[in-house]
Amino acid sequence: MNQTRLFLIVAWLMVAMLLWMEWSKERAAPPASTETAAAVTQTAPAAQVGTVPDAQQAAASVPQTAANTPGASAVPGTQVQTSTADSAGNVTIQSDVLRLALNGGEVFSADLLTFSTERLAQDSPVRLFNQDPAHFYSAQSGWVSTQNSAPTHQSGFVPENTERKLTLADGANQVSVPFIWHGPDGVMIRRTYTLDRGQYAVKVQDEVINAGTTPWQGQMYRQLIRNAPHITRGYTNPDSFSFNGAAWYNNEGYQRRAFSDYLKEGKVNQHSAGSWIALLQHHFFTAWIPAAQDDVTVSLDEVNGLSLIREIGPVFQVAPGQRVAVDARLYVGPKLVNQIRAQNVPGLERAVDYSRFSLMAMLGQLLFWVLNMLHSAIRNWGWSIIGLVVLVKLVMYPLSATQYKSFAKMRKFQPRIQQLKERYGDDKQKFQVAMMELYKKEKINPMAGCLPILVQMPVFFTLYWVLVESVELRQAPWIGWIQDLTARDPYFILPILNVAVMWFTQKLQPAPGMDPMQQRMMQLMPVVFGVMMAFFPAGLVLYWVTNGALGLAQQWWMMKRHGEHPKPAAPAK
Repeated sequence: MNQTRLFLIVAWLMVAMLLWMEWSKERAAPPASTETAAAVTQTAPAAQVGTVPDAQQAAASVPQTAANTPGASAVPGTQVQTSTADSAGNVTIQSDVLRLALNGGEVFSADLLTFSTERLAQDSPVRLFNQDPAHFYSAQSGWVSTQNSAPTHQSGFVPENTERKLTLADGANQVSVPFIWHGPDGVMIRRTYTLDRGQYAVKVQDEVINAGTTPWQGQMYRQLIRNAPHITRGYTNPDSFSFNGAAWYNNEGYQRRAFSDYLKEGKVNQHSAGSWIALLQHHFFTAWIPAAQDDVTVSLDEVNGLSLIREIGPVFQVAPGQRVAVDARLYVGPKLVNQIRAQNVPGLERAVDYSRFSLMAMLGQLLFWVLNMLHSAIRNWGWSIIGLVVLVKLVMYPLSATQYKSFAKMRKFQPRIQQLKERYGDDKQKFQVAMMELYKKEKINPMAGCLPILVQMPVFFTLYWVLVESVELRQAPWIGWIQDLTARDPYFILPILNVAVMWFTQKLQPAPGMDPMQQRMMQLMPVVFGVMMAFFPAGLVLYWVTNGALGLAQQWWMMKRHGEHPKPAAPAK
């Protein structure tokens, strides 16, 4: 294969990948502690006792995720307003990393205290849940019951204590806030939210106590709903490439649906044990995580332009004098791999969305694990990126050595190929036949330089996604002028270095039979990529520069060791 064409193919494949991504944008938790007696039973969603009806009163309706049951209760759905409860019932609870505003049935504000919207702007934390209509985002949960008596996310729960602002005390490991609902016939539900120090997984426990004389039957629903975020499109904006949408996991595996085509594939109605649901965005996500043994039904819908994902179930029957506790977790925070893995929930690590394909996602997880190990030793994400590229280059050395040996041999015979081109002039067919005869005679395999590149491409594309998706690199400094690896290089030093590396690499590339058009394309390629890289996040450009520089050094060494510098060709006769 003509190595110049190979270089152009690889370069344009990279461009095509970026354009395709932009076009596509447009187009086991530990068992919950449940107190059960012989008279307290849990049944599957097939026996659902109620429906979650209209998402907005006097507005569009949310899909019914439970089967219609005669006498089923109608539970109010999502209200898009400043707060779904009277302000007297609102409570603020704060740990060292998370501040929530909630009213028992809804978490309507969430601030990530250690993540700021702008670097060094600690007074402006990242906010996920939000009641601003333009950025509406909420986590809601409640109950439905055959007795038409149950607390919903709109009403029912009231604070059990008078304190309205609770903060993690010095030396304490957790802070909790309880809410309570008193129903007819002696039924009571106590809901407790607990924040642990340093953790983004909020523990949510509902305890149903039946002090009456008749059985009580009900089931929980949990849902996430938001106004799909507006993202400025462009190949230089990592938010454009990161997945934004809903995700869930059940016995069919990891599934996802982008906000841009939320219902194009139809609505969802799936049930499974321990299915978690989530809404993902660049660097952050929220998720409802039920107990591992709980059978729930997952559904998706759009409500007046809002994207909703919900889980409902299972059904609990509580006999008189009995009680049952239902545990779940609400994850609200960054895509920190260590914290996500600590949840011990199958498939939850896929929230760090390196790829929709399982094998690529597994490769991404492996590369991040190595990157994280390097950071543990180096304590600098910029140098860790360099270290990771070095390690990948070492692993890929046998393949790249084959590639560069082929380049060296091609370069050695470049004068003879040029002679053939001059001899046959515009007769490209005869030129190609003569060149292939030369390859055969000198035992040159042109594919030897192609196949290693094709094998390495998935690795380096996956590494690209690891750098785009990893929140650990967000606003992280490297050295000197690079104080934020997720922002562009302010002085364009790294993009200029990338242009220089590509230019010198071209000079070492064999170019047999290059026509004038190819020459012009080759000359423009470093400039084109330099302009593209000028607005990329500095961490990504650092990765490309390091990879290119190591490839250039390796290629120079292999040329020196296995090849000869081409001598001027003799004039054609």
